[in-house]
Amino acid sequence: MATNEVDTLSAQDAPEFAPAQFVRWFREVAPYVHDFRGKTFVVAFGGELVNDGVLNTLIQDISLLSALGVKLVLVHGSRPQVNEQLQLKGYATRFGRGTEPTSAEALECAKEAAGEIRLDIEASFSQGLPNTPMSHAHIRVISGNFVTARPVGIIDGVDYKHTGAVRKLDVNALNAVMNQGAIVLLSPLGFSPTGEAFNLAMEDLATSAAVALRAEKLIFLTQDRTVHDEDGSVDTELAREDADALLAAGTLDEDTASFLSHASRAVKRGVARAHLIPYNLDGSVLLEIFTHDGVGTMVVEDTLDDLRSATVDDVGAIVQLIEPLEADGTLVPRGRAVIERDVEQFTVLEHDGVIYGCVAINPYLGEGMAEMACLIVHPEWQGSGEGEILLRHAESRARALGARRLFVLTTRTSHWFIKRGFAQGGVSDLPKERQAHYNRSRNSLVFIKRL
Repeated sequence: MATNEVDTLSAQDAPEFAPAQFVRWFREVAPYVHDFRGKTFVVAFGGELVNDGVLNTLIQDISLLSALGVKLVLVHGSRPQVNEQLQLKGYATRFGRGTEPTSAEALECAKEAAGEIRLDIEASFSQGLPNTPMSHAHIRVISGNFVTARPVGIIDGVDYKHTGAVRKLDVNALNAVMNQGAIVLLSPLGFSPTGEAFNLAMEDLATSAAVALRAEKLIFLTQDRTVHDEDGSVDTELAREDADALLAAGTLDEDTASFLSHASRAVKRGVARAHLIPYNLDGSVLLEIFTHDGVGTMVVEDTLDDLRSATVDDVGAIVQLIEPLEADGTLVPRGRAVIERDVEQFTVLEHDGVIYGCVAINPYLGEGMAEMACLIVHPEWQGSGEGEILLRHAESRARALGARRLFVLTTRTSHWFIKRGFAQGGVSDLPKERQAHYNRSRNSLVFIKRL
């Protein structure tokens, strides 16, 4: 987990090279590579990243993503650079995190800062020194007038002048660029149909781009503005509702609240995942994308307002889901009384009053394990990722209970679990209490996943 005390690490700090570990890691990464090829990622960062000297390292990792077939849009900010320009020219205006008026003089400073950063980014992508990550890389970066903006206008009597908001993006042009293998670079400036330029907020521009492009991921690289648990560790996954509750509580600092608010808005409007990642950790983008837990905070919509803990009133619906699978031998018969007794272990998926999926978690915390059982999605609802939603919820719940490993017993669906990171084990790998109740006549296979 990344904290504020994490310094950027170099390759020289890495442990001694272990071939077997490298091969295992490379194989574990393969499913992510297949999943993300052809998908669109919007990666956004503020001018602070440039000032802190992290740009070249980031560009190397972005180049790797491009080589793996990810379609990329980079959105950069320039707030500290604009403030530097304003100070050098003797203006008192300074931009903070919120929306503020942009004078004609400040707009000129914004243009200068954006142009300077754009050139730095293009230069970084043009590297090609041997024995570096950019060796043999031929990556085109294309920027242009993709963003149509409108003036913020007058709010509560305050004229925001040249401060703008995104009106629309030229999605067809953006996709055409990415389909040719190039990376799109968006600066925090937009243009009106009359040719006026407007100063845009990087966070708003990135969110608008991710929504318009139906991006798989919106990634904010921050000065460790991740969300932390009470023990100080990074909260690696937040349902959007939980993110909104945190924002409503008003306990977050201004920067974290701003990034989290935009992440929540993006997910609410259809972006699959939004991430807050610290840029002071070398390779943080790769670690977030290609490892199970990541190093930042990911906001998801997976609860869909439908995922909730089961109650006694749900027992009948759970029985209806389970009975067909008990009848064909997929599940061991439980009976209504057992489900009533264990109903607190169940989570259900509900839509418009209809329960169409469920999963149960039975903890064995003395041995750091938990069992996942009764993962069921009604046949009419299958095929849209509901099983994945239940699995991720089960993993999160088991992890929250303190389990380090999650296991399942199955007779029919072994391939489904193998594809999702479970490895086959044996009866002897089960908790002692569970071994005592193992039904040898069913000869169920045991699959285990490290959390």
